[in-house]
Amino acid sequence: MPTVLRIGAYRFFFYSGDRHEPRHVHVERDGKVAKFWLEPIRIQESGRLKTSEINEIHKIIQEHQQNLINAWDEFFNN
Repeated sequence: MPTVLRIGAYRFFFYSGDRHEPRHVHVERDGKVAKFWLEPIRIQESGRLKTSEINEIHKIIQEHQQNLINAWDEFFNN
């Protein structure tokens, strides 16, 4: 599970078994894990995070979308 980004309390990562799914990222805070598709950015699973946190994470992903896509491609194409 490579961590590809840390911002504040949030850890952004992939599961190695996710290779056959569309590009996405998991986001963890305090044991809660949400899942976001990267193209287009949208939430797949909220992981019991609050709506305000989901909105904050969405903004972070928008700001770092290309870096997250590049990290996905690098991890899964090696």
